[in-house]
Amino acid sequence: MYEFSRSVNSMHSEDIKQLMKQSSGRGLISFAGGMPNNDLFPIAEIDEIYNNLSDDIKKLCFQYGPTTGYPPLVSSLHKMMRRKGMQSEKNKILITTGSLQAISIITQEFVNEGDLILTENPCFVGAISVFETFGAKMVSVPIDENGILIDKLKETISVQKTKPKFLYITPNFHNPAGIIYSQERRRQLLEVLSGTDIILIEDDAYGDLFFSDKDKPLTQSVKSMANSEVEVIYTGSFSKILGPGFRLGYMVASPEIFDKAESIKQAQDACTSNFTQILANEFVSKGYLDDYLMFLRKEYAQRKEILQKSLKNFLPKGISWIEPKGGFYMWLKLPAPLKATPIFRDCLKKGVVFVTGRTFDPDNVKDDHLRLSFSNMPKSDIGKGIKMLSEVIKKHMELNAVQFQ
Repeated sequence: MYEFSRSVNSMHSEDIKQLMKQSSGRGLISFAGGMPNNDLFPIAEIDEIYNNLSDDIKKLCFQYGPTTGYPPLVSSLHKMMRRKGMQSEKNKILITTGSLQAISIITQEFVNEGDLILTENPCFVGAISVFETFGAKMVSVPIDENGILIDKLKETISVQKTKPKFLYITPNFHNPAGIIYSQERRRQLLEVLSGTDIILIEDDAYGDLFFSDKDKPLTQSVKSMANSEVEVIYTGSFSKILGPGFRLGYMVASPEIFDKAESIKQAQDACTSNFTQILANEFVSKGYLDDYLMFLRKEYAQRKEILQKSLKNFLPKGISWIEPKGGFYMWLKLPAPLKATPIFRDCLKKGVVFVTGRTFDPDNVKDDHLRLSFSNMPKSDIGKGIKMLSEVIKKHMELNAVQFQ
């Protein structure tokens, strides 16, 4: 028998493996995968960009690059961050292989085995898996439709025997809950953390995917609102816009944090792919991104509307959810005593899948929710899938004597 390290024993890593299988199963109607639809990728634009590159730049695509990132892309990202209200001169940007690597680097930079970190509950399963892998002790704080519960956060911090290393949040179109933090909740959060030396990690993979321009102001980054009393590390991603296959993310941090993060990245993979960085930079700097984001917002808003109407038409009373203003997800709450896992097993037999709530609980226990992703769905499958899901839920409500009329 091999003597594996403790870091391979993440229960949520197993959940992610199953999630990826469920997302791509043949013949399934899948609400599981939090990924873009293949038909939405900017293939023509990327073809045009690559074909118009000079031979010298094409050669550079195949070469190693700086650990910190392709300099023109770093410059383009600084401009993007300034538009989001961040002070470029006070921050440095590290390009990463997906934003999950940024989360991994930050965790490695600050966390020793047994150290305490705070998360939301529910929480992005990829981040939970990273925290488990590094042996962190997670303490979670519940959220509502406006963000993390401030009184619960205060209480949680006050009762800890050791200072948490950081608090991890996803304030814009939360994965899995689909909510967006209110501006007041963001201000309250910064007030609570002020002077505590607890770092805030702001993970913002979905902030550009609002459905209506009137909601754009709601996506203002917490980092842009923070003063010197709160250290905020901002992470972003191209995965939900250009595509996950680019494996491009980034972190925005103070110089001191950046310098240590650069050393960790150098040891992990030397550098992120020059090929995808060059293509992404051309996409941004040549002005393709704004038009493409407008296209994506329209497409995902249409899918959300179809899902919203299908849920209203087919689901029995007693199931509740918050209609999202952007992003990829709806988060359905089941009435007691229903559990998502047995419902999932019966749905799988019918050919429709989703992700159970337990997957997003750092303690791997709470199972009274299910996550539906509408981003990767053909529009014609959404109603059919919800009808099948509704039939299974009604069956479980009958078995558990739950009123659903």
